[in-house]
Amino acid sequence: MIAVVYSGSRNADWKLSEKGRIICDLKTPGINPFFNDQEAIISILNKNDSLITYAERIKRIYFFGAGACLKETQEVISEALGRFFKYGKVYVAHDLKASALATCGDSPGIVGILGSGSNAAYFDGKKIINNNYGMGYLLADEGSSNWLGRCLLHDYFTGAMPEDFSHMFEVRYNPDRKLILDKIYKQASPVLFLSSYNDFLIDNLEHTYVRELVLKGFGIYFNNYILPLVKKHPEAPLHFTGPLAAGFQQLLQEVAAELNLAISSIIKRPIYNILNYYTNKN
Repeated sequence: MIAVVYSGSRNADWKLSEKGRIICDLKTPGINPFFNDQEAIISILNKNDSLITYAERIKRIYFFGAGACLKETQEVISEALGRFFKYGKVYVAHDLKASALATCGDSPGIVGILGSGSNAAYFDGKKIINNNYGMGYLLADEGSSNWLGRCLLHDYFTGAMPEDFSHMFEVRYNPDRKLILDKIYKQASPVLFLSSYNDFLIDNLEHTYVRELVLKGFGIYFNNYILPLVKKHPEAPLHFTGPLAAGFQQLLQEVAAELNLAISSIIKRPIYNILNYYTNKN
């Protein structure tokens, strides 16, 4: 049996498969080594009955996640998973590698992630080519759901949000400045909180404010991440993964078209494609 895991900061998708058949499909809280140490990761795993049930049968674990970009952070995850899945061989890689395998397979391409965070890279068909992107929610993540959440809260509390949309926001959340600042600056995982407004934005996609905000974020994202990669690899197909890319795919297509770029694919949840990839390899 194999386990394929794709984890963002909010949620982790798990697929347990045996001989090409999905045995178990589940979610856990997100596993990010910048927010979770080994004990926290094991605690997450121990709270899931299905993982406990199948732990000893799983022989290979393919984990892809946000934050798994450095050898040190990969080791945090690998050692925690190794302690839980005692008979399994663990493979840990960055979520960009997962997105590349899900969209490109073994072919070259440019892959972008738009979810709770944002990132992009060139995949040469075997490995992700290192770049200087992916600096996290404080220094980067332009166009992501946590970036949009920051803009949303800023506009609301500074009075920059249109009055009708501000009323809709108040009805949905009854926002309290002190509580919100506490969640962002004093509590753990501010990315999760900032990203929690994503569904509200998607639900109100037709509102001019939302449309302009998302277009602004995507515009910055393309200028900072995608265009430099396209300049280096002009023939590479362009792919995107993530809930934000899928939820706002029409606007993503608009921004790309304005820059004379064609998007080859947009996948919300790459884990199914990753599972197929590794099922065919085993």
